[in-house]
Amino acid sequence: MSANSRMSIAVHVLTWMTLDRRNGQEIATSQRIAGSVNTNPVVIRRCLGDLRKAGLVQAKRGAGAGWSLAREPQTISLLDVYHAVEDQNQTLFAMHQTPPNSSCPVGFGIQPTLHRVYGRLDDVVQQELATTTIADVLRDTLAEQRST
Repeated sequence: MSANSRMSIAVHVLTWMTLDRRNGQEIATSQRIAGSVNTNPVVIRRCLGDLRKAGLVQAKRGAGAGWSLAREPQTISLLDVYHAVEDQNQTLFAMHQTPPNSSCPVGFGIQPTLHRVYGRLDDVVQQELATTTIADVLRDTLAEQRST
């Protein structure tokens, strides 16, 4: 089972754009961002498209084309990013691909039990994401560099 990295890439993109802005670069290109994420610019453009739909970034066309933050980094929570890039109809944990045997005492009650547990986990994860901003991520990221 592999984890989805879209959230991590989106947080990386926004954090990089925040640092770039702090260093006087208001407009970022997918090519430059891809260098930091170490991926193809096409992956970054897809991510930026999701972030644009959510109102977190905006595109500039024409001369000096690129991307910029649409909101201040301290107002962009990781929950905002999560909602921008993850499927909201999907929970962190999935149920069996096929229904379990309902004549078995475990098979009968396992899914409702797990739904409750997984629902609580989703709530806790979303609460935690809501308390961390892109500005926090940049601060902590730069602190890592100083501590090594």
